[in-house]
Amino acid sequence: MANTSARMLRLLSLLQTHRYWPGTELADRLEVSERTLRRDIDRLRELGYQVDASRGVAGGYQLRSGAAMPPLLVDDEEAVAIAVGLRTAAGGAIDGIEETSVRALTKLIQVMPPRLRRKLNALQAATVPGFAGGGGGIDAAVLTVLAQACRDDERLRFDYTARAGEQTSRLVEPHRLVCLGRRWYLVAWDAEKHGWRTFRVDRLSAPTTTGARFRQRDVPGGDAAAFVRQQIAAVPSRYEVVVTVYAAADDVRKVVDRWGSVEALDERSCRLVMQVDTFDWPALILASVGAEFAVVGPPEMREYLRATGERFARGAAAMS
Repeated sequence: MANTSARMLRLLSLLQTHRYWPGTELADRLEVSERTLRRDIDRLRELGYQVDASRGVAGGYQLRSGAAMPPLLVDDEEAVAIAVGLRTAAGGAIDGIEETSVRALTKLIQVMPPRLRRKLNALQAATVPGFAGGGGGIDAAVLTVLAQACRDDERLRFDYTARAGEQTSRLVEPHRLVCLGRRWYLVAWDAEKHGWRTFRVDRLSAPTTTGARFRQRDVPGGDAAAFVRQQIAAVPSRYEVVVTVYAAADDVRKVVDRWGSVEALDERSCRLVMQVDTFDWPALILASVGAEFAVVGPPEMREYLRATGERFARGAAAMS
């Protein structure tokens, strides 16, 4: 099915040039038989694409101009995931593509069936942007369940793995989703522990709505994103990474933002300090800065970068 979907997207991309395509040329481009091509054309017509066909030796296909955009060739979770990415980009997460993202998002929403629009609207209403970066490894279906529970003021039960590895079942009153750094967090009132909590969504599984409604409480401080930052800051980090970066402090601050402190040493160098549990984020920051640097500590950071560099070098060598 994945190969078929990819082929149909390629077929649609060719047809959207609105030029006339001889059937043999189109089949060659897609590396399929003319019989398979005819079946794919029929599938596009079933989805609402108006494809004209001419028969005979020189027969071919052309997408009719002026047709309304039909449903997308993606499933529900893919459509929501695309829309979430576009909303993030439209909010300025990636410089220079805000306007393009808004136009693409508008087109996407227009062709979404009502059930997906409701999911997307719930996700937008229940999400508080903190700092762009995405929530790697998060299932879009999980996000939509959490968002809808926030929107509908409905109690939620899920399994949760704590930082130390302890697994528990939690019953909460969900308040907001917060995208902060590279992670997603759920801010909620714990109905059994009687207190506000933040839950990393990547540690959460099997979320299920209970049908029980509740009245929303005021999150401490009135700002869900600020509450998550406060909770994160209160947790002691495993490592303090200290790096001398040979670049102007102002340039480094633009990349590091609030995720570390930058102190100028002179006009061309500065000291970067980050409190972290793992070294992948400091490594990504240093790569994004694009300047020479020297690791002051800890030794584990040096070893991490050495091993990562060797792995990248082997990967580059394998391609040559």
